[in-house]
Amino acid sequence: MSAAKRLVVAINPSASFGKGSSVGPAVVQTLRALGHQVTSLQEPDIEQLMASARAAIAHKPDALIVVGGDGMVNLGTNLLAGTKVPLAIVPSGTGNDMARGLGIPHDNTEAAIAALLAALDRPARAIDAGRMSYLDPETGEPTTRWFASAVSAGFDSVVNERANRMTRPKGASRYTIALVLELFRLTPITYRLVLDGVELHTKALLVTVGNNVSIGGGMKVTPDALIDDGLLDVLVVRPLPRLSFVRIFPRVFKGTHVTDPRVTIHRVSTVRIESDTAVAYADGERLGPLPIEVTVVPRALRLLA
Repeated sequence: MSAAKRLVVAINPSASFGKGSSVGPAVVQTLRALGHQVTSLQEPDIEQLMASARAAIAHKPDALIVVGGDGMVNLGTNLLAGTKVPLAIVPSGTGNDMARGLGIPHDNTEAAIAALLAALDRPARAIDAGRMSYLDPETGEPTTRWFASAVSAGFDSVVNERANRMTRPKGASRYTIALVLELFRLTPITYRLVLDGVELHTKALLVTVGNNVSIGGGMKVTPDALIDDGLLDVLVVRPLPRLSFVRIFPRVFKGTHVTDPRVTIHRVSTVRIESDTAVAYADGERLGPLPIEVTVVPRALRLLA
């Protein structure tokens, strides 16, 4: 084991509807037992956790470790992008898509902690992060945020809206059930996309901007995306009859849906998404109505994984 480190552990107590509440304390206990200096943060809501983590990071720890799902990864990304403090992930959420893309064990706490300990002994790797510009839905003012995994702005965000309102089931299947329920109201959305300066006016069911491979707990929407290639993969699914959509959907878990001629992926460094009806989600967190402009920032985030 390397020398003792100063570590900040930010814990989401509501990860996976509280089922992952034991993971954070286990991480802290393990790290302290190994001689690391650990600041443990656990607050009643994300806003207070963000404030506490920001204050802790001001002292330049050796790493920020987030315990939770993709929302916690998003919190860490927004705190650390553009800094030298690395991010580490112990997944205990519902989807855990960033952990999946990084090869971090997402369904075995002991294996995830072991992976964290191994990562602490290795140099941090630099990965890309996405920078988003949009209007804050509460203030109407221009704002900027970061994301690590994906931005959804179509049928997938509609499904997210429903899934986030659901309290059952308590697991990744919640997203799938929400998708099936929303399928009965499947309606194409009219978009104006600007892909590296090139306009595209289209109707589509799905528009997803991927830095990582999957969303929704393993749905490989952008199966060839790389988190360190300096590019974003923009998935566009043109209108499909409901039955055709149902047939294609199972293929998304293997990433083979991209062979369908109505599915297109554009590899770009910037994309602007406009629509009168759609909302945007980033790493599963709601941003608000479109438009949104997304730019990849190469090697913006240091990661222990």
